[in-house]
Formats: sequence, C-alpha cells, structure tokens
Amino acid sequence: MSESSREAVVWRNRALTLFDRVSMPVAVCDAYGAVLLANPAMAAECGTTPGRLRGRDVLELFRPQEATQVERIAQALRLRHRSRYQVPVRWEAPGGAERLGELTADPVSDTVEETPALLVMLRVLGEREPLAEEPVRVAPVEARILALLAGGATTARAAKETGLSADGVTYHLRRLSARWGASNRTELVARAYALGVLTPGVWPPGA
Repeated sequence: MSESSREAVVWRNRALTLFDRVSMPVAVCDAYGAVLLANPAMAAECGTTPGRLRGRDVLELFRPQEATQVERIAQALRLRHRSRYQVPVRWEAPGGAERLGELTADPVSDTVEETPALLVMLRVLGEREPLAEEPVRVAPVEARILALLAGGATTARAAKETGLSADGVTYHLRRLSARWGASNRTELVARAYALGVLTPGVWPPGA
C-alpha cells in the first residue's frame, strides 16, 4: 500500500470515529434517500442501532410534512444542483411520542460529475402535544338505559322507565354494543363505567 493510500485510510478512520461521536443525529444517504451510514445518535431517534438503519429510506423514518418539497429536491439532485435542502419532518420516538424536527441534506461527492450522496443532519425541535381525548358521549336515553341495566333492570322495565318499547331499548343496546365492541350486557355496563358514562360509587347507578 502506498504512503498516500495509508494516509487516506488513517483519515477515513478518524472521520468515522468523529462521525460516531457527534451528538447530533447524522446519516449519509444515497441520492435516492437510502441510508448508507448512520451514527448512534440518528439510530437512537429511531429506537435501533446504526447497522439496522442501513438500506432504510430516510423519508420513511422521518416523514416529510410537505410531500411536494421532497419531489422538488429529488428533481434538483437529478440535475446535480448542490444547494443545501431543509425538510420539516415528524417521526415517532422510541417511547411513542410524535416528534417534530428538520432534516438538512447537503449533497456531497468527490467530483462535480458524480451523482452526489447526501449528508443528512436531523435537528429535533420538540414533541407534538397529544390531543386531549374527547369525553365519550351518549344520548340521554342511552345513558338512562345503561343506568337501569346497571341497577339490574330487565329490558321490559327499562322500556317502561324510558317510555320506549322493548324493541326500542334493544335497538339502543345493540348500537352501544357495536360502538364499544361489547359482546353482552354485562360487558356493556362495565364499558360504560370504564368510559365514564356511568359514575362509579353511586347507587342507584346514574350517568
């Protein structure tokens, strides 16, 4: 091996060591976005190891918020433009929270004629606040039927108490069972308590 080749190997190894130790998530991708190399910080954002990221599409790991922007960047790369590109993205962190950030892609190659690879850096901007769950809503007559069932009422008694026919009570119960995936009336009442439709610790049962 020539002196220049040995020197190139030394510098390559130093560069890889530095690459692995950078705290910012960084990856090298081909022109189509497939990961060629990723550092541990980038892998950590995906809940995996650098080796398992190899070959994955970076835009599947980090979903662009504007799909049209990605197509414009792809077109620019095909034309060998060498600008810096920034793409707002979102992704699911290992703990399940949705994070927001920005991918910065710099085309890199040894010669101008070569199709460039992409040096991709991820800037984490924060996490999206989870949407507050809306309270479960049922019609007043449905809440009354559920309360009567929880108190041990039969279909006939629930019909009498609500002014409905027995078929009308059954209709509402079927709708609720289908909505909540309950297989019988006992489970339906249990779901009503779990969802906060019926108030625990109150007798007679009430919504």
